[in-house]
Amino acid sequence: MTDKELLTLAAKAAGVEIIGFGDVFWVPENAELQRPWNPLTDDGDALRLAVKLDMNIEVWNPFKEVWAVAEGYDVIEEPWGEDKLAATRRAIVRTAAEIGRGME
Repeated sequence: MTDKELLTLAAKAAGVEIIGFGDVFWVPENAELQRPWNPLTDDGDALRLAVKLDMNIEVWNPFKEVWAVAEGYDVIEEPWGEDKLAATRRAIVRTAAEIGRGME
């Protein structure tokens, strides 16, 4: 699945309104402003997504993996390689995408 597909499904799961695509997903900030949205690259967007969807996140050091899970879904495992934060964000987005896929 491409990053765009993951982000589209994650946005659907969280009820995030995407108002523009391209290299960047845009979401409304308020009535007059837009802001970029990308929980694959932005820690704040990823944390808000995880909280909104009631996820449990665990950084599992013995296996160098991040685990993310939402109630009723399988655990998503993401190896962290050189970047633990990127792996955490990706695990969150992959979990959200599974929720979004279940809504289709």
